[in-house]
Amino acid sequence: MLEIQIPLSVPLSKKAEFKSNYKLATAGTGRLLLIAGDQKVEHLNDDFFGPGISKEDSSPEHLFKVASESKGGLLATHLGLISQYGAKYPRIPYLVKINGRTNIGVNDEKDSSKCWWKVEDVVTFKKQTKLNIVGLGYTLYLGGKYEAKMLAKVAQAIWEAHQNGLIAILWVYPRGKSINEESIHTIAGGAGVACCLDADFVKVKYPYGGKNNKLVAEKYREVTAAAGLTKVICVGGSKRNNQEMLKTTSEQISIAGTNGLAIGRNLHQRSLPDAVKLANELSKIIHGQNNKKSSFLGLF
Repeated sequence: MLEIQIPLSVPLSKKAEFKSNYKLATAGTGRLLLIAGDQKVEHLNDDFFGPGISKEDSSPEHLFKVASESKGGLLATHLGLISQYGAKYPRIPYLVKINGRTNIGVNDEKDSSKCWWKVEDVVTFKKQTKLNIVGLGYTLYLGGKYEAKMLAKVAQAIWEAHQNGLIAILWVYPRGKSINEESIHTIAGGAGVACCLDADFVKVKYPYGGKNNKLVAEKYREVTAAAGLTKVICVGGSKRNNQEMLKTTSEQISIAGTNGLAIGRNLHQRSLPDAVKLANELSKIIHGQNNKKSSFLGLF
């Protein structure tokens, strides 16, 4: 039976709701298969249209089709997209991304600390729509000139999320001219910050492409140790073949002690049948062989 570590920032009256959201997000396993739909903003149309990308991906609905037909996937995207398509796909578990920035211009000049929606807006939207909104997500850039503002914003957002029984997932990326974003030691520092902010999960980079993948996974234990009770999920990285993705995901979980994967273009750039096949193969590794497509339906 899944044991859930409930943060003390979740009030007694909201513990049952927090548990329900946590189970729904993780297909009752404590591990995440996070389908990243926030890239519609972060990468604009670069990841959704062009050579080598399925024509189906040109429509935002493709994200929802993939999530709805996959086993145990949690779709993370901005509230507006959920508002547009949620009525047609009411059974998907959703995570509302509350900040973001595009890839136009110089990103260092952009202040993405401000939340697009308040936590109370997310709570209201959930009550109005009755959708399976389990929590919120926020991208935090460490090392930049807006770091202090971002830390203050997300600290308050996580507090309010927990006060309302919602889970909180952070995207944490150290950024800067002198920062090695692939350094496991640096990634571990970011994971530790997520724990200090009271996040339930943290999405961080993983150094793919090494000569000895098992050795990389062993060294990555520094990250999961630094994160403490905040569970680590790895980014999917650039497009790779299925076999490689399944192998590295298995090593991340079994050796490094991670708790899932966040996957975007590696999934949605494929045709619907191919994307669902890959998602379900990943689900077997992340959630276990016995996970069923309808495993989340009885949790609320």
